[in-house]
Amino acid sequence: MQCQRSGYCCIKYDVIIVNDPTLGIVDNNLIAKNSDVRCQHLLGEKPGEFSCAIHNEPWYKKTPCFSHCQIEDGDNKCRLGEHVIETGFEY
Repeated sequence: MQCQRSGYCCIKYDVIIVNDPTLGIVDNNLIAKNSDVRCQHLLGEKPGEFSCAIHNEPWYKKTPCFSHCQIEDGDNKCRLGEHVIETGFEY
């Protein structure tokens, strides 16, 4: 899935995240990010232009964020992200 950088998932979804990126995925460094709380690793202020500060860490592929996808296989654009950007959804 191609992320559209809407920021929706990083703000609205409950997910377990790494607290301190320098420590990586280890016990006592994982925290619950609750819905309606912006992920501390989300960079940017505008839907369509957000990015992730930990996306390039070697352990990122083991996170729930990396595993997030849509029902179809392949490299399709994220439908939710496109919708958020097209409609100007307010967080």
